[in-house]
Order: sequence, then structure tokens, then C-alpha cells
Amino acid sequence: MSPSNDYNSIKQERAKEAGMVRKVVLIVILVALIVFGIAGYFIYNYVSEGLSPVDPEDDELVEVEIPMGSNVGDIAEILEENDLINNATIFQTYVTFKNESDFQAGDYTMSRSLELDEIIETLKTGRIMLEPLFSITIPEGSNIERIAEILANETSIEEDEFMEYMTDDEYIESLMEDYPGLLTEDILQEDVRYPLEGYLYAITYDFHEEDPSVEEVVDKMLQHTQNRVYDYINAMDARGMTIHESLTLASIIELEAVGEEDRLMISGVFHNRLNREPTMPLQTDPTVLYAMGEHHQRVLYEHLEYDNPYNTYEYTGLPPGPIASFHESALKAAVNPEYHDYLYFVASYEGENYFAETYEQHQQNIEEHRPPREDEEE
Repeated sequence: MSPSNDYNSIKQERAKEAGMVRKVVLIVILVALIVFGIAGYFIYNYVSEGLSPVDPEDDELVEVEIPMGSNVGDIAEILEENDLINNATIFQTYVTFKNESDFQAGDYTMSRSLELDEIIETLKTGRIMLEPLFSITIPEGSNIERIAEILANETSIEEDEFMEYMTDDEYIESLMEDYPGLLTEDILQEDVRYPLEGYLYAITYDFHEEDPSVEEVVDKMLQHTQNRVYDYINAMDARGMTIHESLTLASIIELEAVGEEDRLMISGVFHNRLNREPTMPLQTDPTVLYAMGEHHQRVLYEHLEYDNPYNTYEYTGLPPGPIASFHESALKAAVNPEYHDYLYFVASYEGENYFAETYEQHQQNIEEHRPPREDEEE
């Protein structure tokens, strides 16, 4: 074999080796990316669960003793053993990150519904979490103005005082700094009526002081909303929806249906309309009432033409923002709709929903299940 042939043979072998190396490197990089992605997903869920209350709905009191000389690690272990926190390591890291200290020894009575910040405050002040002085229930579907009325009736907070906070740009911006993952620039859009509309979670709140401030009440509400929302972040991302869009749709579903099955079905109708080309108007009555800012027993035909960005009969797509507080089942439906081909639904006077794929079928459902009453305008 000539020297030139030897040279070509060696060159070919080296080219093959280089190609093989590139393939191996590419495979290693792909495997590393997959591993990091999976690890990131599990780390996110691990941290998110560790920061959440053990059970937001469980107000049963649990007695715990924090002995003298206990450090943060000891306290975390005691709380985890009594099922008051989800993860001792996360709690200890959270306390260190926030630079909290001066926890007091003693006998405490706390519930599994407490946020980490509430547990920390309890341990710092030595305040024993006994029966609350009073409780306030914010019903699902309440808007900002209704929440203001409830607080005025149940606390020393005046209705006008609460509404001033809801329109105070400086206060809203401070909350955005405190809750950067929840309150985004979306809440400051020009047409949004109240930035915190739909972000104040509907639940029963316990208070252990006679005169809570607006800031304390709102902070309690936002903490609960944040905990609920973070449980559905992955579903939002998978559907390509922002938090603001998800809460907007959840608030509409909240006011459109009560039963969870109906909520999933109605959510499917709304998604089908939003995903059509061109987009179909959502045409949902609760947005009309919110747009008008007035209470009506029923939405009449004359109301449907009210010119306001919240009116989904006049404007396509989602309204500028949420129109009410939501229950978790409504948020779940908003980001995990039932898959079907329905584009229409109508509720009978008894509250049962009937679905249709075509406008003709929809009209038949209306005639059969919700014929116009004498006092309704055509």
C-alpha cells in the first residue's frame, strides 16, 4: 500500500472518530438537558409544596411544645412531626432566607391551615393560636365592591377606606413587589377596573385581633390566592395561559356554573370559542353585568349592547381582567377544560345546562329549556 493510501485511510478513520465523538457529545448534552429539566420540575414541586399550608381547609387546633433552647432546626422538626408544616428543610431554609429569629419557647396551639408566615409570626410573638376573635366569610363570586361591603359590616374597616386602597397606585405597586410571581403588569392594564379584582381569595378568614388593617386583610387574601394559583402553574404553562388570563376565565366560570362537572364543560365551550379562527365572542352574561356596574336580576337584550371592554358580547377574547373572586374548582376548570366540540350552552330556569355544537341546536335548546318569559324583552 502506498503512503498516500495510508494517509487517506488514517484521515477517514479520524473523520469517523470525530463524527462519533460529536454524536456522543450531542447525546450527552441532550441527556443532561432532559435530566436538568426533570430535576427542575421536581424541585419546583418540592419547594412549592413545602411553602404551602398542610391543609388550607383544616382549622382543627393542634397543641405543640417548643422547649427552651430549641434552634430553628429543632422547631422545624417539631412542626413537621405535628403535621403543621409540609417540610422541615424548606421551613428552615425559608426562615434563614427571611432572616427571622427570636423564636420563643412555650406551648402553642396552631392549625394546619396556617401559612408559613403566620407560623413564624406566632413563634416570634409568643401569641398562642387559640380560637379566633371573629371570622369573615368571603363568598365565591364576590367582586371588590362586595368585599368592601362585607368588611365594612364585619370589621372597623370603612367601605370607602377599603376602596381607596384598591385604587391606590402606590399601594398596588408595593403589593406587586411583595407578590412578584402572582401580581404581574397585567393587572395595571388601562381597561382593568380594579387591579386586585379576582385576586382576593374567597374563603373564611379567622382573625385574632379586634381591628385588622386593610393591609393585613389583603395580605391574608393574597397569600391564599398565591398558594392556590401555584398549584396550577404547570397547567397554565402547558395551555399557554398567563396567571391573569387564568384567573379571568376562572372568575367567569365561577359565576356561570356551580357544579364542578358543569364548570369543566363550560370551560371547554369558552376554550373552543377562544381557539376558533376568527375568535368567537364568549358572550357570557356575568361580564355584561360587571361591565354595567349595576345589579340586575336578569340580563336583557338591551344590556348586551352596552359598550364596555368587559362586555364579551361586544368584544372578543377575554375581558381585561377577572370580574370576581373564584373557588379552586373554577380555576381548575379554567386550565383543565373538558374536551368536546360544543360552542354553545344555555341554562334552564332550574339551573341545568344544555350544550350544542351548532347555533341551530342551541336555539332548539333555548326554546325547549329556557323559553322567554313575559317580562323579558325580545
